[in-house]
Amino acid sequence: MISVVIQAGGQSSRMGEDKALKPFLGKPLIERVIERLAPIADELIVTTNRPEDYAFLNASTHPVGQSVRLVADLKPGRGALGGLYTAIASASHPLVAVVACDMPFASRTFFESAHNLLVAEEADVVIAKSEEGYEPLHALYRRETCLPAIAAAIDADLWKVIAWFPQVKVHTLSPEEMKGIDPSGLCFWNVNTPEEFTKAEELAK
Repeated sequence: MISVVIQAGGQSSRMGEDKALKPFLGKPLIERVIERLAPIADELIVTTNRPEDYAFLNASTHPVGQSVRLVADLKPGRGALGGLYTAIASASHPLVAVVACDMPFASRTFFESAHNLLVAEEADVVIAKSEEGYEPLHALYRRETCLPAIAAAIDADLWKVIAWFPQVKVHTLSPEEMKGIDPSGLCFWNVNTPEEFTKAEELAK
């Protein structure tokens, strides 16, 4: 059973407007992300401190076909690590897929592969690592083991989003492994500027 948590808490400063709500091929970007991952979700959660802006996700006309729970930050002012804590703490299911709201190519295949690996390896986290580093906002977490480790990191006044990794069993996917899972190489691409947004729309067409 998987909870899919989409994080819509960022500032979107480089975009100049809320990225999650900006129309992407005619509908809010967050709606595209939800629709891509809804087939694997036993529960859908959006973390946001402006729930009124996202109420449309639960309108009866909404195409996703399952309700979306809106959750506010449980650790305000604690940056990305606090956001990850909120995502995992809010989930009802044992496994939690965490995704940023600005990833138009978020990959269901990634999470299906990650789920199989997590079970086979008895891992607590399945996460990809590229030249830029880990991709914590498109990764799969085991709630039972990750939540206390993240809470301890926050209590210890650590800020790095992966500061707690030494406390759990992490299965890291290499760039070579990712080529087999995501041949397009786009699943971790997050759109930060209007130019990137336009380019992503062109690729999505």
